[in-house]
Amino acid sequence: MSGITKFNRRSFLILSAAALTACKAGAEVLKLSGSTMGTTYHVVAVPGGAHVDEKALDGAIKAALAEVNVQMSNWDAGSEVSRINAAGADQPLALSPALAGVLEAANDVHRASEGRFDVTVGPLIELWGFGSGQVVPHVPSDAEIAEALARTGQRRMLTLTGRSLTKSVSGAEIYLPAIGKGHGVDRVAAAIRSAGLTDFMIEIGGDLYASGRNADGLPWQIGIESPVAGDRALHAVADASNLGMATSGDYRNFFESGGTRYSHIIDPATGRPILHKTVSATVLAENAMLADAWSTAMLVLGRDQGMQIAEDQGLAVVFIDREPGEGFTTTASSQYTSLQA
Repeated sequence: MSGITKFNRRSFLILSAAALTACKAGAEVLKLSGSTMGTTYHVVAVPGGAHVDEKALDGAIKAALAEVNVQMSNWDAGSEVSRINAAGADQPLALSPALAGVLEAANDVHRASEGRFDVTVGPLIELWGFGSGQVVPHVPSDAEIAEALARTGQRRMLTLTGRSLTKSVSGAEIYLPAIGKGHGVDRVAAAIRSAGLTDFMIEIGGDLYASGRNADGLPWQIGIESPVAGDRALHAVADASNLGMATSGDYRNFFESGGTRYSHIIDPATGRPILHKTVSATVLAENAMLADAWSTAMLVLGRDQGMQIAEDQGLAVVFIDREPGEGFTTTASSQYTSLQA
């Protein structure tokens, strides 16, 4: 892949349905972009009259993303997470501070989402054919699903103690695309802040973080895409300044069999793709990592159960549900509504 470490794949990473709304002509802006994690990144920064060494900033961003790949890519055999996946059971494995932090956040979301966010779900993704591309998407047998489920389960497979991880089963593996991309956004944000900038927006494959204000001195606004396959129309617009934002949807990557539509969004509790009517879940959070993880969890849960957890956890989430015919309904949590007031 031309030197790109494929961190996100169509199999597991759910591309956000958010699209940056256009800004009117205003103050000078700095725009940087490139490729990372099997997708693209875009940075828009407002220097505000301050001198910025564009070359140095570009290098700092690329260095931050390269470090994330070295630590967390499932497609780099030499990465930290790949070495952990290859290790045996019952031996404490030392973690970098960054990976330990991501896994701690993953554990928090796993518990709060009643297990619907799970970084060990990879065998199920592969089984249904949404993985590396070596398996054609298909409906597996009940026995195959049961066998894959036996190799998953974040709570029973992984024990995190500070910066040490122990696997209970040798074959247990960690898959981070549903949280690692958001973490990458946050690492870029840290690099930009270190350069003295406070007004900027970062997007990696649809996951975003917006800080301060845009070139017009207004809060950053991000468009939530209409959940229609093949369509790029905006469904709604959200104020996202000083927040991470991610959208998970089931309408980009799916197959049909026997009259049933199967998406790549797998429920770790059943080992099967979700079949409820929620097609999109957008989350605003304090950082992009949490928005990334929670948007996945909320889509797996669906609106009814997800809304209960969102209210209990104080999460800002908006669900889009498919209704009979061509219509959609939108439902927002109280925290999301208050942020948009």
